[in-house]
Amino acid sequence: MRWDLKTADSNAVEHLAAKLSSQPSLRLNDPQIATTLARLLVMRGITEAEAAERFLTPALSHLHPPYLMAGMKAAVDRIEAAIENKDPILIYGDYDVDGTTAIVVLKTAIELCGGAAEFHVPHRIRDGYDMRDDVIERAAAAGIKLIISVDMGIRAFAPAETARRLGVDLIVTDHHLPGPQGVPAALAVVNPNQSGCGYPCKELCGAGVAFKLAQGLIERRIPEGDRTRLLKSFMKVVAIATIADAVPLTGENRVFAKLGLEGLRSPVNPGLKALLEVAQLSPGRTLTSGEVAFRIAPRINAAGRMDVACDVIELFSVKDPVRAREIAQKLDQLNGDRQEEERRILQSITSNFEEQPRLRDAFCIVIDGEGWHRGVIGITATRVVERYGRPALVISRNGEEAHGSGRSIRAFHLLNALESCAGLFTRFGGHAHAVGFSLPAANLPELRARLDDYAHTCLTLADFDPSLNFDAELSLDRVTPEFFNLLQRLEPFGVGNPQPVFTARAVRLMASPRIIKDKHVKLKLAPAVGLLSRSPGGPDVAILTTPRCDPDSAGLRRSDVRQATDNRQATDSKWRRAITFDALGWHMAERCQQAALLSGDALDIAFTIDNNDHPEYGGLELSLRDFGRPEKAADDTGTAEKKKIAAGL
Repeated sequence: MRWDLKTADSNAVEHLAAKLSSQPSLRLNDPQIATTLARLLVMRGITEAEAAERFLTPALSHLHPPYLMAGMKAAVDRIEAAIENKDPILIYGDYDVDGTTAIVVLKTAIELCGGAAEFHVPHRIRDGYDMRDDVIERAAAAGIKLIISVDMGIRAFAPAETARRLGVDLIVTDHHLPGPQGVPAALAVVNPNQSGCGYPCKELCGAGVAFKLAQGLIERRIPEGDRTRLLKSFMKVVAIATIADAVPLTGENRVFAKLGLEGLRSPVNPGLKALLEVAQLSPGRTLTSGEVAFRIAPRINAAGRMDVACDVIELFSVKDPVRAREIAQKLDQLNGDRQEEERRILQSITSNFEEQPRLRDAFCIVIDGEGWHRGVIGITATRVVERYGRPALVISRNGEEAHGSGRSIRAFHLLNALESCAGLFTRFGGHAHAVGFSLPAANLPELRARLDDYAHTCLTLADFDPSLNFDAELSLDRVTPEFFNLLQRLEPFGVGNPQPVFTARAVRLMASPRIIKDKHVKLKLAPAVGLLSRSPGGPDVAILTTPRCDPDSAGLRRSDVRQATDNRQATDSKWRRAITFDALGWHMAERCQQAALLSGDALDIAFTIDNNDHPEYGGLELSLRDFGRPEKAADDTGTAEKKKIAAGL
């Protein structure tokens, strides 16, 4: 993997650092800390003080007025009329995290405003994605006069016509990209990506759009004194959807994520409490975006993937803690089932790659299997992209029908690729990096050929070269609690605001690698001997000069960090080089075994800095992004001799 150093204009950094230091609310008294923070912000495209302050201290006041979004007024007017007339409303939502949480937000808002709302979530296998005519027909027969879609509907032209014919008003709220035909003929379409909509934040998730509709309704019908409390309560759920849907955590999405994660420190909803409990996330601390993405979101998603997504709405609606715990435990079990099914499909895909060399040469991978679980193919497509570095469509065949999900790389717009052969599909939709679709199984050979031809026109082999952008080189003796606290100002991390990545050269492996759960690895690392912190290919930067702290602080509990900082010792190079760190390499066990790492080896590493909250052995730790041997290690006769001894030669 190629490591590329990010760059920042030194004049812009100096200018921003001076502005940040003059902001009393930021409390940046140390010029080095201010310069470090400024450099990280400039590398993220933030060069002005006002933008930096909004980024570092998101607030509810930073939300855009909901009525800037096209279709919002018409939608709120119609919902208000339904509430006044006591007409029932049907919310029609998707079965993933984004769709189910959007239902929860909008349903709760309508009920708080005096209305009544039912909901429908399609079954992934029986019904497939998007709105269906028969559901609208049944709703009309039951007396429903208003249907609101969430996280779907932007391409539901036939269902919109069915609703019009039956006298049902349809409000479409969605965030997916409209097709070339425009938008459905609904009463109102609320989507920041529709033509003519000037809403400033175009990259909301589906729950984010539903939140804006709820916000517009609340501003009409809820007393001003109660609005702030309600909106912050909704943000706990919207934050989960925003992070899970991998939309950029910038602008309004950053407000959702930051305030929502802070709110999750003290959950009130019994279902939310139970969900955090089964995910083994203790209350009382601010969660990270990674914990939401890898521990909360998969359990919510598991309902729609493996069973019925209605369980999620019940989880967030139930008042009985015992029942909430039962549902949360069911979601936890379903997530385990999902992981097992994912492993089975990945093993089959690996076998296909070994048996079919053409798959390895494809610019766009299209791979299918009979009876693969349709609830798992999306996340499996993500794993294929991660492993092979190419856009991938994973398709489940069921007789004459085929259903698929696709994921992509940065250089390839996947929805545009599907548009290039639209006639092959029964239905499809999505955005640049993720799509879903269905088609006759007989069309798969043509789909495979046409997508690969299309990809050859858009991509080159260089687009497949794995690369890692890092922020600076940082000797491990510079990793301190103060430095970690600085990085925390940039959280939450995610798309559009990546966690800062650092490299360290020739660090020492202090013990043999320890394999965890057969797939992960833990390394114990120490700073390189005799190396000074530097930035390759660029000037020295303040990010590499951090405050000193107690040498044992890496192993301190969080509660002891402040005390350790207050008792700083002299900056003697000997004890600073004696610091060791645990470094976790997720899914790197096999690679470490192939590298035959031994205690005493020197490694170049790319890493992020995290904090383990365990009360006994918590503290700062590293998460490996990549590792390799220093160039001179191949000629290191001492290392070669050491390996001979270890092998008994």
